[in-house]
Amino acid sequence: MYITKDIKYIGVNDHKVDLFEGQYVVPNGMAYNSYAIIDEKIAIMDTVDQNFTHEWLDNIQNTLGARKPDYLIIQHMEPDHSANIMNFTKVYPETTIVSSAKAFVMMKNFFGTDFADNRIVVGEGDTLSLGSHVLTFVTAPMVHWPEVIVTYDSTDKVLFSADGFGKFGALDVEEDWACEARRYYIGIVGKYGAQVQSLLKKAAGLDISIICPLHGPVLTENLGYYINLYDIWSSYRPEDDGIVIAYTSVYGNTKKAVLQLEEKLKAKGCPNVVVHDLARCDMAEAVEDAFRYSKIVLATTTYNAEIFPFMREFLSHLTERNFSNRTVGMIENGSWAPMAARVMKGLLEKSKNISYTDTTVRILSALNEESSAQLEALAEELCHEYLAIKDETANKNDMTALFKIGYGLYVVTSNDGKKDNGLIVNTITQVTNTPNRVAVTINKENYSHHVIKQTGIMNVNCLTTEAPFKVFETFGFQSGRNVDKFAGCTPHRSDNGLIFLPRYINAFMSLKVEQYVDLGTHGMFICSVEEARVLSDKETMTYTYYLDNVKPKPQTEGKKGYVCKICGYVYEGENLPEDYVCPLCKHGAADFEPIE
Repeated sequence: MYITKDIKYIGVNDHKVDLFEGQYVVPNGMAYNSYAIIDEKIAIMDTVDQNFTHEWLDNIQNTLGARKPDYLIIQHMEPDHSANIMNFTKVYPETTIVSSAKAFVMMKNFFGTDFADNRIVVGEGDTLSLGSHVLTFVTAPMVHWPEVIVTYDSTDKVLFSADGFGKFGALDVEEDWACEARRYYIGIVGKYGAQVQSLLKKAAGLDISIICPLHGPVLTENLGYYINLYDIWSSYRPEDDGIVIAYTSVYGNTKKAVLQLEEKLKAKGCPNVVVHDLARCDMAEAVEDAFRYSKIVLATTTYNAEIFPFMREFLSHLTERNFSNRTVGMIENGSWAPMAARVMKGLLEKSKNISYTDTTVRILSALNEESSAQLEALAEELCHEYLAIKDETANKNDMTALFKIGYGLYVVTSNDGKKDNGLIVNTITQVTNTPNRVAVTINKENYSHHVIKQTGIMNVNCLTTEAPFKVFETFGFQSGRNVDKFAGCTPHRSDNGLIFLPRYINAFMSLKVEQYVDLGTHGMFICSVEEARVLSDKETMTYTYYLDNVKPKPQTEGKKGYVCKICGYVYEGENLPEDYVCPLCKHGAADFEPIE
């Protein structure tokens, strides 16, 4: 199979494996990918599982014909990719092994030799020329082993991504990429989100047209889709709105409560409700869904003054993989001393940014009037924002939305008649309450200022502390005149036809411009409130919180110059021009400070 004119696929499909890594069910098998780069010199990228030695060596021979490889590049030492190093060197003894220093230590452990007489040790930024193809090596420690490197071919713009962007399933089976890639990522790489984020930042500086992983299909189209999913997964953000109910039940009473809750959640507008019986389901699927959706309900029985074993195992899988940034509700059952909720909270103590519902359902053996009322209250609490989003159930005149205004950060949405737009604003103030009027101040250089002045309407979305930096990149660092900031988004709309954000907000207000005040560089829009909805009680994002907790720390080590306090952009130079404007966030010189 040709990847490009000079790069060919020489991997294998495995339909004999039943459990990958001894624990993950793979009904559609597994692919062990290997590639040949054919130039003046030839490089083979990684080997395959030990059960496919001869098939793989045949693939190499059939691909190269009379030629022999010059290099064997080992990116990852896990045995499904490195098992055939020794078999390869027996057939091609003059080939040079190329890998990281830590990989050669592992080779000594696996094979009794580190190929000291016939190797090239590579590290960050090192290059290897094959002729017209130049390979650059990028270190990727703990993605998901410490020795990992990935390789970039600048000629064909191909990233050989090791286990990154891999998935379960053989290549001769058609199936949804995201489903099996998500289960693969969360199960195998999920613990190392920070390291994946670091690698994504390195990859952002490369011009990539093709991604060649060690498992799963070669990715050649819509790479932004795959990279965005990896960004979501590795930053532990919810991928979709929805509620997972994970439960165990001994005699069926907890299950009855779960099934009732499921129906209540659906009736109240929850877009996705997924239920897992932890004693019977594929545990990896349940873990995958816990990371996919925004909320989870844990329902279990008190068992030996503890919790049921399958629930303990499930929570262990979550915390091991840094489960965070979620809303958690609980249902506990016990005949004489219910304590499951306390135990489960204890197991989640190390998880970050967990919001617990005010309501915990306590069942004493079986549902009764009191616990049924608690079940209804839990459903109402979990679905508050969904009820507020749906036109038919929303309170569109909830002026407590005005209480969400502070010295915070907001996304103001508008529409120019052709596409939706949005920008980050931090100057919004309630100016009167009879009638309710709000002042919104926007820099005249922003495209949104031009649009709102023409249309006279806008929506103000109050961001919560859950909003990731990606929101600020999307709405703050690019112009709506040049890009579609809502591309690929299925939006919600208020009565004025404008978008309100589907997540990361606690309220929004639809505003109609009544008066305009020219402030020179800025314009102030005095607006009446046409619609106001409260979606949640989550804390509003303040400017201070953004600076302390959301904005990435700027990479200033070894640099001299100035750094933007807003986005972290570094200006290298002795003097910062007074009229300088940050190329990322468009803030002026006043928002830069010297690098110390």
